[in-house]
Amino acid sequence: MHAPDDEPQDPPGRLLGRRAFFGMVGVGVSGLLWGGTALRAASDAGSVLPHEVRNAIPFGGGWRIYAVNPPYPSFDPATWRLRIDGLVERPVELSHSQLLALPRAEQVSDFHCVTGWSVDGVRWGGVRFADLLALARPKPAARALTFTSAEDPYVDSLTLEQLRAPDAMVAYEMDRAPLTRDHGAPVRVVMPRMYGYKGVKWLERITVTRVAPDGYWEQRGYDRDAWVGHSNGA
Repeated sequence: MHAPDDEPQDPPGRLLGRRAFFGMVGVGVSGLLWGGTALRAASDAGSVLPHEVRNAIPFGGGWRIYAVNPPYPSFDPATWRLRIDGLVERPVELSHSQLLALPRAEQVSDFHCVTGWSVDGVRWGGVRFADLLALARPKPAARALTFTSAEDPYVDSLTLEQLRAPDAMVAYEMDRAPLTRDHGAPVRVVMPRMYGYKGVKWLERITVTRVAPDGYWEQRGYDRDAWVGHSNGA
């Protein structure tokens, strides 16, 4: 999940997380009861709310597509490469076809956005991190991965320990179809146990590092370890 390009750039410590989200809802749509006709009224009222509130309130189901630097990056399978470098024995660059030739993993997991909405039962297809890293062979000092998006300046990171989660992957399919441009084609990070801003879209580089540096939203006050239900003011 990459946030909207025109969202106010809050200083560190001011989070559009669950606590701030519900506070904004209280200010922006006070008096609305969540359910039945009131929910439809809230949806109608959304057009008069501040932009950041409209993007935070989960009116209806389904995905809300965010970006920090639109338009979305485009994908050319003839030229795209995924580079793995940093603290590795052998830096590698994978073409799209080479990535698809690696051992395939599938899973069904829920996706949670820090702003309060979720999508249940997303079917992902892709590659586990262990199979990716086996190609580059991380050095003994390696402790984390930094993910760089083609959507400059979006980056984020996860520790190698966190990436041992059985449902962490680099995904190239969603719901039995190739990732679409708005969902991060050709590949994105999937980390279901953390909020969506850790799922870097339009992935083009993985750098093996000693520490997990703060990513785009951590630099703006969000938690580095974005565990669902246990971070960002939850």
